[in-house]
Amino acid sequence: MGDDGAVERGSTDAEVVVVGAGLAGLRCASALAERGRDVVVLEAADVVGGRVATDRVDGFLADRGFQLLNPAYPAVRRWVDVDALRLQPFGAGVVATDVPTGRTRTLGDPLREPGTLPATLWGALGAGRAPRDAVALTRWAAPLLRHTAREALRPGGPPLASRLDPALDLPLTDALDAVGAAGELRRVLERFLSGVVLDDSGATSSQFVLLLLRSFLTGRPSLPAGGMAALPAQLAAPLGERVRLGCRVAALEHRGGASPLVRTADGALRARAVVVATDPRVTETLTGVPAPRTRGVTTCWWAVDEAPTASGLLHVDAGDPASGPVVNTAVVSHAAPSYAPPGRHLVQASALLDRRGGRRPTELDVRRHAARLLGARRGAEDSWQLLVTHEVDLALPAQPAPLSTRRPTAVPGRPGLHLAGDHRDTASIQGALVSGERAARAVLAELGDPVEPAAR
Repeated sequence: MGDDGAVERGSTDAEVVVVGAGLAGLRCASALAERGRDVVVLEAADVVGGRVATDRVDGFLADRGFQLLNPAYPAVRRWVDVDALRLQPFGAGVVATDVPTGRTRTLGDPLREPGTLPATLWGALGAGRAPRDAVALTRWAAPLLRHTAREALRPGGPPLASRLDPALDLPLTDALDAVGAAGELRRVLERFLSGVVLDDSGATSSQFVLLLLRSFLTGRPSLPAGGMAALPAQLAAPLGERVRLGCRVAALEHRGGASPLVRTADGALRARAVVVATDPRVTETLTGVPAPRTRGVTTCWWAVDEAPTASGLLHVDAGDPASGPVVNTAVVSHAAPSYAPPGRHLVQASALLDRRGGRRPTELDVRRHAARLLGARRGAEDSWQLLVTHEVDLALPAQPAPLSTRRPTAVPGRPGLHLAGDHRDTASIQGALVSGERAARAVLAELGDPVEPAAR
């Protein structure tokens, strides 16, 4: 661009440019297109989806990082054709194993998994301090339980988020300490949650955890028949050629009162508004808005001929301390048969990426620990065939206490520039979709086409 502000020859203008074709960017672009706006989505990768992606390896499906789609999320119910995804639900429970002793306990939702009722009751009411722990955890979950009871009596009331007071929020560890929870039940809960929020430090907001547990009670986390990549593919389909793949944005320029300018390797686009819907680090590079702290995960996927367990539940380590790096593992093909070819099975195991400088777990570390948690015969893991390992450094934004569920979309002092992504909302598919919708509505308001605020 020259000093007179003219756009280079060959550039193409658009009313709105969305940078990034992840869930937030796709929802934002769809909302704008639905209002008749001229929108273009620029995506650096050769596929849509961002972190929500699936590799196909030797007939197996391996999502990039173990992810699940909860159809109970309000945003999913509103903007996703769930039936078309042909969801395959995971069981509503976990198997907890103390590796040194080999003792396992199954804890589940007996209303949806009746077969877990005896083991769940024994885990909550059996020997030792389990009854006290069950009472303590009930006190901690009281806001969730009260809300669930109200919903059962009068469906459609205010969401749980509106009933939580950020001023009373605590880190999960402090909240569980405050109610006197200890022992194995607490340990199993924390191990399960560490695989959901990708944090084993206990610093995650207790209220955020309650919101997640609420979604687990109302929906069955599932996998689409075509892999998690089917979700962004569905969102992108109506946008057609508005999505430009392999188009990396190099810089954003905002001079004086001029409209934002988006620079790519192929030229530049002048837009009335730009929505940056990329990961937090790219967002910081393009806009200068500091990236929040993020959590990382490594996930290994193996093909096996003989399933180490018949269970379709997640398995976690109940030991004190844990016997290895795995936060959860499962025979995925038991819950989602489409993820493996006939006659074979697919095993996944996930471990947290230590961002404090510690040694990252090796594939052998993860495989051996996963085999013990799944109850495999000793040495059976030597025959597991590694399909792919995914290291996802920016898997989830951290959600510390007190919980902040909505960050502004507009960038102060830069009219026409907005941000979207789960780092602007809650760290979830729900948060990503809602943030994209919020950014679209903010842009429409700036363009003189305001719409009513969306229900969360």
